[in-house]
Amino acid sequence: MSRSGSTSSSALKRGPPSSFEGLEDETSKKRFKEDLGNEPDSEKSVAKPDYGALAEDLAQELQCGCCAELVYRPVVVSPCQHFFCGSCCVLWIRNGGTNCPACRGVSTIVTPSRPLQSIVDILLRADPSRERAERERIQADEVYKAGCSMRIPMPREASPEPNLNQNADYVRPCPHCAPDNAFGWRCPQPVIDYGVDPERAWHLDDGNPPGHAFCGNCENLLALRAPSTTKCDLCQVSFCGVGVPGRCLAAPLLSQHPHNMSDLGDLIQSSEVYGCFDHNTVEVDIMLDYLTAQELSPRHIYREVASHINSQPNGFRPLIELDLFVDIHSVTAGIDENPDAPRNRICRQCATEVMLWGIKDWWIRERQKGFLEETVTRRPDCKEGTSCSRQKDLAHAREYNHIIAPRFSGDSVLSTDASMTGAQGSPPVFAATTADANAARQLEPEMAESRGNAAVTGLPTNFLLTDGL
Repeated sequence: MSRSGSTSSSALKRGPPSSFEGLEDETSKKRFKEDLGNEPDSEKSVAKPDYGALAEDLAQELQCGCCAELVYRPVVVSPCQHFFCGSCCVLWIRNGGTNCPACRGVSTIVTPSRPLQSIVDILLRADPSRERAERERIQADEVYKAGCSMRIPMPREASPEPNLNQNADYVRPCPHCAPDNAFGWRCPQPVIDYGVDPERAWHLDDGNPPGHAFCGNCENLLALRAPSTTKCDLCQVSFCGVGVPGRCLAAPLLSQHPHNMSDLGDLIQSSEVYGCFDHNTVEVDIMLDYLTAQELSPRHIYREVASHINSQPNGFRPLIELDLFVDIHSVTAGIDENPDAPRNRICRQCATEVMLWGIKDWWIRERQKGFLEETVTRRPDCKEGTSCSRQKDLAHAREYNHIIAPRFSGDSVLSTDASMTGAQGSPPVFAATTADANAARQLEPEMAESRGNAAVTGLPTNFLLTDGL
């Protein structure tokens, strides 16, 4: 004890037991290392974060609710706060969307989201491989201008309650059958409502009621003589004009919109377009790049194709005779009372058929305007043309041109590679008839002179031949 009454620390220390005397230091070190080895990994070192998994999770959370890809030019729908690509939301509204594409909730406005764009930018800097393809970005920018807000239109009025007395086996009256209808025109042969007089109602098995047909778009009954009714001169199907405005309509030839062909994105996603080019993806890509550079739409192509076909001596008659417009709609078509009559009105579905039929012919004429790069125009023609079995060989397709213009041979207009056939391998639009053969004979001297002029001016001979058909 010390004077202060406290125990000395040195006095309380005990020496090691005699049993530990003589042990080597190495034994103690070994046991110490074994004890350390049993400690959890978290105590040894701090685990490194998995940035790859973080990026993957972030990309999943930033998927567009429409296209399921990494959101591009993100916009947010109010008030539900779901987000989408700006272009996806524009297309949703264009196609009649009146609510949020994800939750279908009532929505009012769509605004760009800077916070989401910042997160997407950070993700792409960390992993550039997740960026959209350049062509997709160009297409999206054509549809939606970054930073713009948009309004979602109000929902249309709810459809009237179904008639509980209506029998599905009987025809319902058309909008013009009622004497007090809102269209200001009364059907002269009104259909009797089954709920009013079941004995006189018209059964579906009896065909179309007199003076009536079914709309090719909404498939509701229509009055053939109603002012709003129009008829497609190609498929002979009638349209009511009141069911879905802008779609239940056979419009004038050059003012119609091709069905499901509103922008270049629809061309890229259309397998029929690739079929028109014999699935030669190189030729299709060249055309799509040209359309993008020239800012040309599918509707522009349709108009030029329709104008070109209509300017031919036989017009649309060869296409009609090949049944190109048969069974396009699920309703019964009318009768073509005058096959030689001019074709002035066309429906959206037939407009698409016309565009697909003539898109290859149009591309032959278009590329001869001289706007393509020399690397494309200087490619030699493949001797086998579209019958070449190596068109799917990318190297061969890039080296040779397989889209060859038609030429004169004998008494008819022929194609060196059957390139003027339609999407289903049908004969060309301007397939020769006897009258065409006679006209060709009369034009031979002029064509010879044209070929001479082409040699002088440096223009391709096929350029003059194609426009002369």
